[in-house]
Amino acid sequence: MTNPPFIHQLLSRPMTGPDIEARSFEIIDAEAPHRCGFSPSQWEIVRRLIHTTGDLELAALVRFSADALDSGIAALRLGAAIYADSNMIRSGLSLARLRSVNGCYAPDRIACHVADADVAQQALNGGLPRSLYAIRKAKSQLEGGIVVFGNAPVALLELNRMIVEEGIRPALVIGMPVGFVHVVESKEELATLGVPFIGIEGRRGGSTLAVATLHAICTLATRFSKEIEGGEIR
Repeated sequence: MTNPPFIHQLLSRPMTGPDIEARSFEIIDAEAPHRCGFSPSQWEIVRRLIHTTGDLELAALVRFSADALDSGIAALRLGAAIYADSNMIRSGLSLARLRSVNGCYAPDRIACHVADADVAQQALNGGLPRSLYAIRKAKSQLEGGIVVFGNAPVALLELNRMIVEEGIRPALVIGMPVGFVHVVESKEELATLGVPFIGIEGRRGGSTLAVATLHAICTLATRFSKEIEGGEIR
C-alpha cells in the first residue's frame, strides 16, 4: 500500500459528528439548485431525507399537502398519539426528540400492533397481511394522531379506506411505504383524500425515511417555539 489510510486526513483535520452533519447539509444545499421549489420549512424535511439516503434525486419525489407541517407540528405540541406500521419505526423514533416538543411522550404513546398475537391470528384466519389488522386495532389512536408508514402499503390502503368510509381524520400521515405491490396505489390514493400528508412518490420509501421525516418535524417545532419565545416571529 503506497498511500497512508485515508483516516489520517480526518485525524489531521478533526471534525466532530455535528461538524460532519453540518458540512453534509452544506453540500446538499449547494448541489440542489434553488432547493427544488420547496419552502424553507419543507426543505428542512427534504434535505434530511437526502442526507439519510445520499440520494439527491429523492427531492423530485417528495410531496407535501399544504397543511402538513402546521398540522404535524400542532399535533406534536399536543402530544398526539403516534402509530407506526413497523416496530423498526417504533424503535427508531427518538423519545428525546419527541420530548423536546412535548415532555409527555413515552413509549406507550408510540404504538405498533403488527407483532401482537391477536393480530397474527387474524391475519392467519383472513389470509391477509398483519399490517391491515394491526391498523384496525389502532383505530382509537388514529383520530388526531400521527400515522407513520415506511413498510406496509396494505396498512396505508386500509387507513385510506377508514378515512373515506369511517371519517377518521389523522393530524398527519407520513406515507412512505416501500416496495412493488400496492405501493404506488396507496400513495396516490392518500394524496386525494384531503388529509395532511407527507409522502414519497413511486416505489421508494422505507422506515429510515419515515423516521427522519418525523425527527425533522420535531426540529422545526422546537426551533419555531424558540423563535416565538424570543419575539422573532409575530
